[in-house]
Parts: sequence; C-alpha cells; structure tokens
Amino acid sequence: MPNRPVIKIIQNRDFLTSTPEKSVRAVAAHMKQYRAGAVLVVDADDGKLIGICTERDLAFKVLAEGLDANTTPVRSVMSANPESIAPEKPFGHALHRMFEGGFRHMPVVDPIGRPIGVISARDALGVELLHFREEVEQRDHIAEVL
Repeated sequence: MPNRPVIKIIQNRDFLTSTPEKSVRAVAAHMKQYRAGAVLVVDADDGKLIGICTERDLAFKVLAEGLDANTTPVRSVMSANPESIAPEKPFGHALHRMFEGGFRHMPVVDPIGRPIGVISARDALGVELLHFREEVEQRDHIAEVL
C-alpha cells in the first residue's frame, strides 16, 4: 500500500482553501464546519499554493499568543511555502516526508503549484486498515481451502 499513488488516496475528497486576507476566525469556522484539520492558503490571483493553516497553527500562533481572531489575517499565522507533493508520488514517500518534517498535513499540487488535495497522517490509518482487511480475507480464504 505505501506504493499506491497519492492521487488514489485523495481522489473524490474535498479540501478547504482560503485566500491570505481571510480572518483567522473565518478560517477556523470553515474548518469546524467541514471537520478539517487544515486549510490550504492560495494566491487570490493565480490559485497557487502559498501556505497552509492547521489546527496547530490556530492553537499555537493565535490562541497561545492572544491574537484577535477577528482581525488577524490567516497569512499572519499560516505556514508559508509548505512542503508539497505531486499526485503521482507514492503515498509512502509522503508519509516519510511528513514524519521527517514533523508535520501532519501535506498539500498535493499540480505541476504549476495549484492544490488538488491534501494528504494527512491520518490517511495512513485508512491504508493500514485496508491492508489489514486484505490480510484477513486472504487468511479466511486459506482457512476455507484447508
């Protein structure tokens, strides 16, 4: 499963985007509404990825610092120029890069840098469960044959 392309993990999955001027409160409300752990921040003109704002950014950079969520633009607290991955790369490669970089979300971008999705460390659990289910099915089949 780690060799499965990232695009297969994120296909048919929605993701959130924001422009850099949007308030932190609006971004947080959007994240809450859609139960998302991250919002990809895009340039308003060309749609290219310029940052990512995660739950950790909101907790550590807004709440812990006592910023006003109504007046603070997301550009002030986002992680600028986040590491991203191409859709054809293996999922295992994305997980390795997230582990090495110490982050939980990685934007997936097209060849010109526009986001097409986001991969999460939580996705690894889904892949592992799928792999586990396949193993159980194989064992059940072997047991039937025996």
